[in-house]
Amino acid sequence: MVELNALTKSYGRIKALDGVSFSVEKGSCFGLLGPNGAGKSTTISAIVGAIKPDGGTIAFNGKPPTPAARRNLGYVPQEIAIFEDLNAQQNLAFFGALYDLNGSKLKSRIQAVLTQVGLQDRANEPIKNFSGGMKRRLNIGVAFLHDPDLIIFDEPTVGVDPQSRNAIFDILEALKSQGKTLIYTTHYMEEAERLCDRIAIIDHGRVIAEGTLDDLLATLPARYRLTIRFQDAEVSTKAKEALARAEIGQVAEMGDRLQIVPTHVATSITGAITCLQRNQIPFEDFHTIRATLEEVFLNQTGRSLRD
Repeated sequence: MVELNALTKSYGRIKALDGVSFSVEKGSCFGLLGPNGAGKSTTISAIVGAIKPDGGTIAFNGKPPTPAARRNLGYVPQEIAIFEDLNAQQNLAFFGALYDLNGSKLKSRIQAVLTQVGLQDRANEPIKNFSGGMKRRLNIGVAFLHDPDLIIFDEPTVGVDPQSRNAIFDILEALKSQGKTLIYTTHYMEEAERLCDRIAIIDHGRVIAEGTLDDLLATLPARYRLTIRFQDAEVSTKAKEALARAEIGQVAEMGDRLQIVPTHVATSITGAITCLQRNQIPFEDFHTIRATLEEVFLNQTGRSLRD
């Protein structure tokens, strides 16, 4: 539905976008994951037409974007963009009029949106009385009031509490179930993991990795880590020496714990336990941890996603 090819954008000597390319399939949720300043918002601004790229192309359904095509998208900016002195219903009526909605159709869409974002009981209350999470939900409602096929979310959970965050996730998942195409930018890896069918990791204006969650995790040396806890650091050191000889995988010592990047999860767990028992080394407990997008970013760039 949306295709970007080699987008570039510079501000003086700063390259905000350096050849960004990706495509978004109809009915999917596509995530743009990266740290602050990576180029996520600049990419979104180019898609919605707020800025003009220096180079590259954008296509909607295989065609260059036109004002008519962009009317078929909804946009949720980072900053809340609603009128504080109006109530929820009045805000929606104002923005609906911008899309030529009126009469019974506008009234019907307002009621549907208020219900979907969970604000039907607060429709006539001034926005200035709303919590930050409620304002965010209304802001999202504004974006899909005109029933667009494509909705773009630019870090919509910034500054909201966990309960409001989950409510926003529910809204997005409902929109996706209705066949909407979503583009979602975030620097929270767990959001991308939960919501997105495909994810592009962007850094310094370049897409450094793209694919499904499984595709991205497959770029790591191992998709799981095994952590074993011992009585104390002395026992941990003894265990490390034994496991190293058994060639279970890469073993790192962390005080009274060992962290193992296994060559194969199932055989390495069995092999590690067998090795410890054979060497009569007791352990307190062990567990496996699945690799995350944070580790993909670290593996690709050499630094943390939140650095």
